[in-house]
Amino acid sequence: MASNARKPPLAVIAAGGTGGHMFPAQALAEDMLARGWRVVLSTDARGARYAGGFPQAVTRRVVGSATFARGGALAKLAVPFRILGGTVKAVVQMAMDRPAVVAGFGGYPSIPALGAAWVLRIPRLIHEQNGVLGRVNEVFARRVSAVACGTWPTALPAGVDGVHIGNPVRAAVRERAASPYIAPGDYPMSVVIIGGSQGARVLSEVVPAALAALPDGVRQHLRVAQQARPEDLERVIATYEAAGIPAEVAPFFDDIPRRFSEAQLVIARAGASTVADLTVIGRPAILVPYAAALRDEQTANARGLVEAEAAVLIPERAFTPEALAETVGAILTNPEAATRMALAATGLGIPDAAARLADLAERLAGPPTH
Repeated sequence: MASNARKPPLAVIAAGGTGGHMFPAQALAEDMLARGWRVVLSTDARGARYAGGFPQAVTRRVVGSATFARGGALAKLAVPFRILGGTVKAVVQMAMDRPAVVAGFGGYPSIPALGAAWVLRIPRLIHEQNGVLGRVNEVFARRVSAVACGTWPTALPAGVDGVHIGNPVRAAVRERAASPYIAPGDYPMSVVIIGGSQGARVLSEVVPAALAALPDGVRQHLRVAQQARPEDLERVIATYEAAGIPAEVAPFFDDIPRRFSEAQLVIARAGASTVADLTVIGRPAILVPYAAALRDEQTANARGLVEAEAAVLIPERAFTPEALAETVGAILTNPEAATRMALAATGLGIPDAAARLADLAERLAGPPTH
């Protein structure tokens, strides 16, 4: 028991298997490790595949979980039992090595750890990245010690108060905070297009055609990097080649912070992590909220940037090659306006959001026990 008492305090970070949940979870993990904490990432098998960027010092703990969004009727019937099994396993693990705090970032894989923390009365918080609570965070909002909000304001249940933290960004993004912006001009201009796993299809359909339709004086200076689904790669590449636009097209880029810092313009969905990266680095953007999102959270995410005139929002129903070409042309032919957009984006950035969230976690945990 004496050796166990000398262990550094433990933080369990629970997150689902998408970049939107995992990137801020990774940022908190990095900060807690730097403060001398032990960190465990609690996720499911799918989430573990997104955990490659987490520091090696973070222990990965795969727990049983499931979602009602995938699978047939039998799979949906099994969901409560898989979640219950994962929660029981998490209770046993936490009873053996009790965390000082548990932080959930949303997604069904965060349920077992948050549920176990509720059972064991361990201090716990949730962090909501979007301007509207996700399903799991909505369930736990009344069952945690604090609700940390990445987007402000965030729509919360009656009687629940949120703490505006901002969306934690990874160290690779913080290193490029407020990078000097090179305004558009008669030289190579970098345009970065990212859409996320669910939202890349419409970008692949519209963006190449829009950029190909730009006037020669703009088009000849473009250098494009676009994320596209594997099934869209050939068509996207062919469109850019026919237009004479140098383009790097791939299903995934692992160096988005660098690409953003070198970009004159970003065209993207309005996922919370993307918006956070844009504001910390400070780049003009054209945002196309994901129309199929049940709670329209991406429109809420984009609101602050649009109101600050740091981004132009094009609803998906109006997202045509003609409309996009007009907007891109207006930005890339007006260096003064593009620079104002970059500065406005930077003004919204919260590069120390991870530290703010770590401070909150430490306050909830209380003084260390020896």
